[in-house]
Amino acid sequence: MTHLLIAASKEQMASVVTELYRHQIFHITDFVEQGKEGYEGVKIGVPFGNAGDLSNNLLKIRSIESVFQTAPSTQSTVQMRPAETIRAAIDSELPKIDEEVSSLTVKRSNAETRIRECEQRINELKPFALVPLELDLYRGYETLSVFAGSIEHDLEISVPHEKNFVAGKDGNFIVVFAESKNASDIERQLADAGFQSVSLPVESGTVQAAVEKYTVELNKQTQIREDCNAKIVELKAKYADLLAACDEVLSCDVERAEAPLRFATTDEAFVIDGWIPADAVEKVTAALNQATGERVYVVVDSSEIEDTAIPVEYNNPSFAKPAELFMDLYSRPKYKELDPTIILAIMFPLLFGFIVGDLGYGLLYLALALVLRKFLLKMGEMGKKAFIVILGAAISTSVFGLLYSEFFGMSLPWHSIIFSRHLPIGAGMEHAMPQVIELLIISALLGVIYISVGRFFGMINHYRMDHPGSHRTKAILAQLGWNFILWGILVLILSVADLNEYSQFPIALPTLVGIPTIAGIIGAILIIVGCVFVAIENPLDLMEIPTNTLSHMLSFCRLAAVGLSSVAIAMVVNFMAFDLFISPAMSDLNVVGVLLIIVGVIILILGHALNVALGILGGALHPIRLHYVEFFTKFYQGGGIIYKPFGLKRKFSEE
Repeated sequence: MTHLLIAASKEQMASVVTELYRHQIFHITDFVEQGKEGYEGVKIGVPFGNAGDLSNNLLKIRSIESVFQTAPSTQSTVQMRPAETIRAAIDSELPKIDEEVSSLTVKRSNAETRIRECEQRINELKPFALVPLELDLYRGYETLSVFAGSIEHDLEISVPHEKNFVAGKDGNFIVVFAESKNASDIERQLADAGFQSVSLPVESGTVQAAVEKYTVELNKQTQIREDCNAKIVELKAKYADLLAACDEVLSCDVERAEAPLRFATTDEAFVIDGWIPADAVEKVTAALNQATGERVYVVVDSSEIEDTAIPVEYNNPSFAKPAELFMDLYSRPKYKELDPTIILAIMFPLLFGFIVGDLGYGLLYLALALVLRKFLLKMGEMGKKAFIVILGAAISTSVFGLLYSEFFGMSLPWHSIIFSRHLPIGAGMEHAMPQVIELLIISALLGVIYISVGRFFGMINHYRMDHPGSHRTKAILAQLGWNFILWGILVLILSVADLNEYSQFPIALPTLVGIPTIAGIIGAILIIVGCVFVAIENPLDLMEIPTNTLSHMLSFCRLAAVGLSSVAIAMVVNFMAFDLFISPAMSDLNVVGVLLIIVGVIILILGHALNVALGILGGALHPIRLHYVEFFTKFYQGGGIIYKPFGLKRKFSEE
């Protein structure tokens, strides 16, 4: 990235903005008024004069799109249209569309309000249908009080009254007429019986007639609402593509019109501060000079600037771009910082498959990815990346399932090609021999590799990002020292323990038990030298040796542990479903047997559904956690600024 400063008189502002927008590669650094010495008279710019009208039109379009429940991101490109044609359509078509849609939404809203009122009145009148009285009789008295509502049970009232009590399935209903002077006594007695009052009806005639009147009105308003919705659907089909194009054009115009809010300006001139890819400096400079008649001053600022101020754009191969989703979830790398996206892109699906590793589950994840495909692709670039991540995890799970010889916890017709994870659970599995030790060793060795590579990357980052001097040297030595300590501990372990005695790998693992003295001396030297290197930077860091070496290495053993737990759950579900329910019932099929088979099938479906969900959680969470905590903490800081070039990528329109 190259830091550019662009200065010109205000008369050239529109030309400069248009040219920068056309190239869509210039990242603007927003100017902030700080009131510092030397900045007197410098302030944030004012939008172009048409910004208000453009914003109002954009708000109208967004409002219509909200009614249509659509958005440019959900629309597919039919044909690119000239921007000028779309602007003409905004002037001619937008007022008519806005008026028609507003009329329909108001009419629909009024109908929905009336529908709610009718439904409420019908529900309030229904209890009174059980009482043989007309609605006029519930009101209009000067010396009588009327009580109506639900009650827990019937009761005897101790003062003169008239009562109608009706017992019903949904509760009891009571109506009491009494002189007003006894109202307080009746209220107390009713309250003791759990009385809940309802509002008295304001209608006249019979309850049935009133309900019929509201039902007719309800049906009428429902039809009005349906007609409005049908008309809105018709308008959506007619104008959705046009509105998406108008939204895009107006978004571009508004962004251009409001661009001066990001500039530093005086009464006569303006300055734009920003970044541009180094290989585009000459092209953009020439374009600005041509657009302004060489009345613009473009200067490359070569002064040293902190990495945190330089915008960062990923530069990864296409297969690694989906993993950028995880990187942005953590933090974007700084400008000079190593970008571990490629490692994450390769290792995440592999670790996911290593953990779950079941052909049946892999096929289910693949089906899930295909089901979610349409929904995810509507979310734009982020959804597309998520879809590819899920697809990669599903394929990896299927491949590892073939290698493990696992299908929903059952064994496939061949022996496991790499390591067996079958446990002695269920009929026919009594002699299963899971290679737990081998899986744990592979996980731990993977931890050693990850931590070592992380420290090596840390050395590179310190060399590239730190200022030359003793601090950089100490930081690099400290990273090397942590690796020496880790390798020294590993050498000491291999000098006293032959891992081949506890495991069976196709190729023998390296061992140093034949030369314990020499290996012990080498291991001790590595540890001592490593401690010295770490202490040179900060002696207190030596207290973190247990966590920064062994615990982080052993943390990778969760890969084997979580995978074995997934296999165990699958096999237990199969054992419960087949051995305890389905198989015994099939041997003596009767009515009870059919019920047992149904129970077994339910256990099978629910159990594997739960394990599939746990596989998604464990298979995704643990690899990401290992990268974030055990790997990134060795070298990665993040905190870079996302590169956002000035200009909207067009999908529906073209200038």
